[in-house]
Amino acid sequence: MGNLIKVLGKDLENCPHFFLDFESKSRELGGGGEGARATAAAALRNMGTGMVSLSGPESCKRDNALAKQFAEILHLTLSFDELKMTNPAIQNDFSYYRRTISRNRINNLQLDAESEVNNEMANRMSLFYAEATPMLKTLSNATTKFVSENKTLPIEDTTDCLSTMACVCRVMLETPEYRSRFTNTETLLFCMRVMVGVIILYDHVHPVGAFAKTSKIDMKGCIKVLKDQPSTSTEGLLNALRYTTRHLNDDTTSKQIRALLQ
Repeated sequence: MGNLIKVLGKDLENCPHFFLDFESKSRELGGGGEGARATAAAALRNMGTGMVSLSGPESCKRDNALAKQFAEILHLTLSFDELKMTNPAIQNDFSYYRRTISRNRINNLQLDAESEVNNEMANRMSLFYAEATPMLKTLSNATTKFVSENKTLPIEDTTDCLSTMACVCRVMLETPEYRSRFTNTETLLFCMRVMVGVIILYDHVHPVGAFAKTSKIDMKGCIKVLKDQPSTSTEGLLNALRYTTRHLNDDTTSKQIRALLQ
């Protein structure tokens, strides 16, 4: 974690102007396809282990690669949850599937064992999809668990990493010089998703959250940069800040920030 912070910027009080190349080949998780999904799933299950690995004596190049991998996980998380939120019928569809399987069993119909979801997995899937943003919930829980189970590690090691990532993404988004270096139009949305993802994680892990005056994240700046983009690409991200953070409605949140998210 410490080396990652060094790569992103040493001065955490002043936001580091740092271009993180999200378009390099090292951005890929496991080569794409099934490998990407498997790697991302493993990363979600072992978030704590991944954070510990960032604090080792790694080279700057390796830390850059880890930062990109972390960004890829956040991008996958936000992308998945956006699809889930725009397809509210998925829970009803899965319930229908379960009823159909149950009727087939009662009628002794032959089932394809390979395509059938067993009861244990079906129950877990139902609980997973019951969440408004299931992947964010999983990632937030994993990060919170890591912090709570590693009392010897200063919480600042985690929150400083998250706040610095948020700052770097915001600077890249609002600085024309950096934005002009994006060769893929999708990178803009990628960067916004990463920024929102680390804000949400910070808000879940930090004792007073991301919206307090003492927060190291410039929430006004982050919200403004989202609102400056077409609403079709950012409304889901703004909703994630509205509904999946923990401290937005705290007394320590300024009226200006609340107004920005109205």
